[in-house]
Amino acid sequence: MHATCVYVWVKQEHIQDFIQASIANHNASVREAGNLRFDVLQCADDPSRFILYEAYESDEAAAAHKKTAHYLKWRETVSDWMAKPREGVKHHIICPTERTTW
Repeated sequence: MHATCVYVWVKQEHIQDFIQASIANHNASVREAGNLRFDVLQCADDPSRFILYEAYESDEAAAAHKKTAHYLKWRETVSDWMAKPREGVKHHIICPTERTTW
């Protein structure tokens, strides 16, 4: 199991657009086989900063996510709204280890 924290900086004028596009991506992503979590977080101190927390059962499930129509649509839709390139940092999940506890 692994997780990726994707750090995103959004141009001020596109914050609400980004939120709407990310909600749509979230709604489809949580239905993917192998998805454990897909959270969209907005920084309390800086509304233009976001973290997407993506947890998958396997590397293969995470890779499959990047080939889905909803992800590809999200990536293209939000690309011009970024204040700087997003950064994805992969992590190994230590706990919880049981899928039923997610």
